[in-house]
Amino acid sequence: MLLLSAEASRAGAARLPFVTTHATNAALPADPAPFAVSDGTLLHPIVSATVRDRPAGRPVARLPARQLGNPTWVPVVERVPGWARVLLPARPNRSTGWIATGGHVRMARTTYLVGVDVWERRLTLLRYGHPIGSWRVAVGTAETPTPVGRTFLLGSLRENGSLVLPTGAHSDTLDSYGGGPGTVALHGWPDPSVYGQAVSHGCVRVPDEALRALARVPLGTLVLIHSGGIDA
Repeated sequence: MLLLSAEASRAGAARLPFVTTHATNAALPADPAPFAVSDGTLLHPIVSATVRDRPAGRPVARLPARQLGNPTWVPVVERVPGWARVLLPARPNRSTGWIATGGHVRMARTTYLVGVDVWERRLTLLRYGHPIGSWRVAVGTAETPTPVGRTFLLGSLRENGSLVLPTGAHSDTLDSYGGGPGTVALHGWPDPSVYGQAVSHGCVRVPDEALRALARVPLGTLVLIHSGGIDA
């Protein structure tokens, strides 16, 4: 009976939907503190991890070990014994879930924080809570705004030789863009006159100097998109 129960449990987990940047999962709980700064703890599932709606609660998804060609690292925003609440890369924005920390997961810590002020149109990179760089950027228009709230660096890609850093957030007004799921990314732009403007489809366009600095930031690092100052 115990063997059958274990097999049934594994079979049930295998049927859970993956939580990726392409997914939508209304069963995922919302972030209870969408503008808070975390302590920098990160989680990486070595194999796909079951995501639950509360500690030891109902399984609602699986977080894959890799996506977008990168290892999946997500920020931990809450802890209770044996469990970590993490931000997730699926729609709706600011989705979270609980993952057991005693299983096949790896924990790490980042010393970085990325802040994007959509009102000031400025990206600030902090390390150990202190700014180490600040740049004027381009953000979304009024029709296609850059979504606010905390998200994270999901991946690091090269497109036509240029660095693109997808986040765990998505456009609130576009279901898809350019054949993709409307993922909000940090990326460069060939015309520097856009910096300081609200001209994008929701992505954050950053100058080359900022991209070089961001290239050193670990995946999973918190990206706090806000309108006004941040309390680091």
